[in-house]
Amino acid sequence: MEMKKSMVYTRTGDKGMTSLVGGERVSKYDDRLEAYGTVDELSSTIGLLITYLQDKKDNLFLTRIQHLLFNLGGHLATDTSTTDLTVMTVIPKEEIVRIEKEIDRLDALLPKMNSFLLPGGARGACIAHQARTICRRAERRILFFYKEIEAQNEIKQRNIDPNIPTFINRLSDYLFILSRKINKDEGFEEKKWENVCESKF
Repeated sequence: MEMKKSMVYTRTGDKGMTSLVGGERVSKYDDRLEAYGTVDELSSTIGLLITYLQDKKDNLFLTRIQHLLFNLGGHLATDTSTTDLTVMTVIPKEEIVRIEKEIDRLDALLPKMNSFLLPGGARGACIAHQARTICRRAERRILFFYKEIEAQNEIKQRNIDPNIPTFINRLSDYLFILSRKINKDEGFEEKKWENVCESKF
């Protein structure tokens, strides 16, 4: 079956409004859009990170994460006051456990930390750090949006997925560990933080 070519431009957002899943029109600076827009930014950065990965296991794991982030964005983009969430937009607890197991696997390959670390080293490690900071921002945006939802009505509040903040939080931890692993794999020494205020330089 041949699919019709979709229109890249619809002109429906030219005046600063966009549609949620369910049809409700909201402004493009709405807190909800800040939340799922930052999730989209995170996925894009992870896509860039994947191009620098040498380990196929890491590549496959992060590709799975991108699929889950797409689902998560669908959850945040759904107006639950008028539209039911689909199963695919719910993040199962098993996915959080999966990330934790992957963190443990990578951490077992690394030397113990005895200092804070500065972002740096291999390009892939630097991008992993960039993804980590975007992930932290996505977490803040989601929590802020959830707080706004809680202040509204019980129907929307009941549709908040408590696994989403935990998933995002754990993902940022994984990206930090991955940055260390990339530096180890590529032979880059980790940049340890020093208190320059006490330095002689």
